[in-house]
Amino acid sequence: MNNMYRNSSRLFILLAGLVLAALSFTSHSEPKAHILKPFANLSAESQDCAACHKDKHTSLYQQWGRSKHYGANVGCYECHVADEADADAIEHEGYTIAVIVSPKDCAQCHSKEVEEFSASHHAKAGKILGSLDNMLAEVVEGALTFNGQSPAAVSGCWQCHGSVVKVMENGDLDPTTWPNTGIGRINPDGSVGACTACHQRHEFSMVQARRPEACGKCHLGPDHPQKEIYEESKHGINFYANVDRMNMESSKWVVGEDYDAAPTCATCHMSATKRLGITHDVGDRISWTLRPAISEKIDAKDIANGKESKPWQERRADMEAVCESCHSSGMVESFYMQFDALVELYNEKFARPGAGIMAELKKHEMITEQPFDEEIEWTWFYLWHHEGRRARHGAAMMAPDYVQWHGMYEVAERFYIELVPQTIELIEKAEHAGNTEGAEAVRKVLEEILSRPEHAWFSGTEDPKVKAAREKAQKEFKERYVQ
Repeated sequence: MNNMYRNSSRLFILLAGLVLAALSFTSHSEPKAHILKPFANLSAESQDCAACHKDKHTSLYQQWGRSKHYGANVGCYECHVADEADADAIEHEGYTIAVIVSPKDCAQCHSKEVEEFSASHHAKAGKILGSLDNMLAEVVEGALTFNGQSPAAVSGCWQCHGSVVKVMENGDLDPTTWPNTGIGRINPDGSVGACTACHQRHEFSMVQARRPEACGKCHLGPDHPQKEIYEESKHGINFYANVDRMNMESSKWVVGEDYDAAPTCATCHMSATKRLGITHDVGDRISWTLRPAISEKIDAKDIANGKESKPWQERRADMEAVCESCHSSGMVESFYMQFDALVELYNEKFARPGAGIMAELKKHEMITEQPFDEEIEWTWFYLWHHEGRRARHGAAMMAPDYVQWHGMYEVAERFYIELVPQTIELIEKAEHAGNTEGAEAVRKVLEEILSRPEHAWFSGTEDPKVKAAREKAQKEFKERYVQ
């Protein structure tokens, strides 16, 4: 009897397992396509487009079918229609269309968003031809072997920054510049930007654009690791742990009202709070610029050029309003004091001195005008462009490992163990070559820098009491852990 019972139980468990496996296999192997409602309310032109693309490009058709555009009877033609005079206009199945849907096209319905975006730093991202980054991709890493362009730039820098999209004589888009969804793309109609950099076509999902992965295509890696920094921070940890409580489908998505588990990139830089509206100018709430070798307040360049600009104090107040959706004003104020102190430390101890040394070397012709043809130029580039940016962004987004081990530790190592010795070597080389005036000028700059209190440990001029206190603490540490 017991054996019969055991055998029956085993048979039941086996059958149940087979049924579950079959259901699982069916649900994963045969996903049902989105069933679209009849599109009789679409324009006649878009009905023609949809009828054809439904079969030829089923995935695009299904993505559009899940979009708000579909629900609003906005079809292919409304977005892709072009004028015969447009530089990229083509004849397609009896209609004049353009492959590229530019911000100018989107502005027909989304004028406020396009106006805000056009004022942002994102919109200027395509103007990188004169940058050191682009010079690396075109010359140092690459060669002009792909229709007169460097493949390293075409598939690298330009895919984030954006390319100048060119139309060839036969009307086709130049393959060195298209496909491209770079955020600062320069379009044939003269507009700048690509809305699809963040709002991936053809679904244009709010949820997708609100997630940190949307920014990760470009904001990651050794010189701008914002995505990795976010993931290390308490904000990122909370987001991934509580994504099911983020209410990502909300139409208004106000932090502190519609969700409170964590902020995403969009929360801080774009989305609404109880006090602030949505903005597509991602720099509108940023007070420091952390991109260049030496950080400045975000409005400093405009002020120097006599241009009007939203003051950095107002920008910071807006970001503080985002922070205060979850944190007390005292905590937010103290955070900004910590952030400012780190940026100023980097600026004053390493960035301004490094920039001063490099300028003096160039002034006295101890290095050439050509970028990256000498070791010290690579050293300096790593210091500010990679390690210095990581430290500053880490402080801005509360990622301590990026501030320390990926940031200031590597900045310091690069400065003391590479930049300073390489400068001394160039001084000696100049003396041997007879450039004594230049050698003496650079030596004077270097000696003045290293005589400052923040470099006293390196120059051997540290206050004995400070040194003794640190040695005492080190001894106590070793007694605790080295036993």
